[in-house]
Amino acid sequence: MAENDTHCFVVPAYGSSEHLDACLRSLCGQRHASRIVIATSTPNTHIAAAAQRYGLPVHVNESGGGIGCDWNFALSVANAPWVTLAHQDDVYLPDFSLRTLEALAAHPEATLAFCNYAELEGECERPMSTLLRIKRILLDLGFLGTAHASSPFFKVNALRFGCAIPCPAVTINAAAGLRFRTDLQVDLDWAAWLWLARQPGTFVYIRENLMMHRVHVASETSSAIGDGRRLAEDTAMLRSLWPGWVAAAITESYRIAYRNNRVSDKP
Repeated sequence: MAENDTHCFVVPAYGSSEHLDACLRSLCGQRHASRIVIATSTPNTHIAAAAQRYGLPVHVNESGGGIGCDWNFALSVANAPWVTLAHQDDVYLPDFSLRTLEALAAHPEATLAFCNYAELEGECERPMSTLLRIKRILLDLGFLGTAHASSPFFKVNALRFGCAIPCPAVTINAAAGLRFRTDLQVDLDWAAWLWLARQPGTFVYIRENLMMHRVHVASETSSAIGDGRRLAEDTAMLRSLWPGWVAAAITESYRIAYRNNRVSDKP
């Protein structure tokens, strides 16, 4: 099937992830073929070999600068109206492109679309965690049971209690001019969606599980929870949205939920 010019997967590859091959294989297996490129600030033989196996171009960010710079660079090389930053550890189900583009065709004014996801631990689907259940509830409250939200009030509401919109499941309208903050390491996606929520345009919510997000001890999410970065950035974000005492109460509820991100065979 020929690639379409409407949508591009950009994989911000970093280091030597053992899961990169599975991610690329899932992207190449889409029923509705989209263009796929790799962006990296850590070029190495592992990434080069994976790119060669699947016949994919690699764009190198010579400037580096951290995750925000890497993601902004990834957006810059997409060269397509719609861009998905495909996380290298995750797996995209065969209908991801098809269902996403169908949803966007129904909402040409959209600035962002995203789907639900399941969690992958090892090679098995993980039972739904407390944190994932909380995120689904927050999205239902924000979208009021609908498939889209256009009002800044409702778009922000979906993000007011935490980052319920999953970054690897998001497809971004390149024309919206979104840029990720470079001073954040964990909540740069939350800050970006909040910025976009306050701009004109619609958020589209696809309630199907169209991807698998991998939870493992070496993931950036697990690392950030373990060393306290996530708690610190979550607290700062919540304080920008709520009075201090409300932010503190929400943060405490998330502190409990963070424990569920641990891989089951770890203490």
